[in-house]
Amino acid sequence: MTAAPRVLVTGATGFVGRALAADLAARGYLVRAAVRTAAQTVASAAEHVTVGELSGATDWRDAVAGCDAVVHLAARAHVLKESGDPAPLFRAVNRDAALALGHAARAAGVRRMVFVSSIGVHGLASPPEGFSAESPIAPATPYGVSKAEAEAGLRALDGFEVAIVRPPLVYGAGARGNFGRLVKLVDSGLPLPFGRVRNRRSLIGLANLVDVLALCLDHPGAAGRAFAVADAEVTSTAELVRAIGRIRGRRPPLLPVPVAPMAWAARALGRGALAEGLFGDLVVDAAAARAHLGWVPRFAQADLLADALSV
Repeated sequence: MTAAPRVLVTGATGFVGRALAADLAARGYLVRAAVRTAAQTVASAAEHVTVGELSGATDWRDAVAGCDAVVHLAARAHVLKESGDPAPLFRAVNRDAALALGHAARAAGVRRMVFVSSIGVHGLASPPEGFSAESPIAPATPYGVSKAEAEAGLRALDGFEVAIVRPPLVYGAGARGNFGRLVKLVDSGLPLPFGRVRNRRSLIGLANLVDVLALCLDHPGAAGRAFAVADAEVTSTAELVRAIGRIRGRRPPLLPVPVAPMAWAARALGRGALAEGLFGDLVVDAAAARAHLGWVPRFAQADLLADALSV
């Protein structure tokens, strides 16, 4: 009888990590969850290993021992209010810890590492045709820079399969970030200044992201490649707010406020990334995932939004 493949999932206690661990366990994988403290647990994981805080000094040897593959989700994400220069913190967690993991996994004989990066390695605003996996690497934030540098370092590891997945904003039940903020705004019942926003945004539902990550673990077409991934649908901030309102039983008033002054004010307050997220275009072209993995999103955005907001 062949033993079930053992997969290490970092960031397993997070929003994506818990869903991925449950999905992999249901597919028959033996999931080992990397946690920062012994008090953290993941119900669907067969094993837990404590790794402490993440940096280039993190010791991953026990975590990767005996594993067939690794999915690296753990990261320092966007922080709206930073004191001082955030770049060293992003690099320590997102670049240095990822590279330490890659080196440890390769030394332990792990076959493949799936690195969850970000569409932000290409920038904050996409051209009309969208960002594809082949688009230039041009990060515009410390977060994006740290992810891009981690990608480059992992790709330089010889004799080790690395698959890179670049999602845009991920939504689902309990999601934080801009999606969670929009839900709170809609629930507040306050008028919202998005009536003139006509941007184009790609998103990815949690179930669609988990599906493509699981596919990348074993698919021969994933090795050595990067994939920009997203739902099939493209929406706008105004359309997304209306969709959230319909599901929540609300009709948020959308005021016809000109976009340019709002974007200028946000940038003047140091919230340029937030302004791009609310008012700018960011479209994802998932052609590489279709071509090399045969992947298309399994779930419709309307259904995933309903599932996420009905709980």
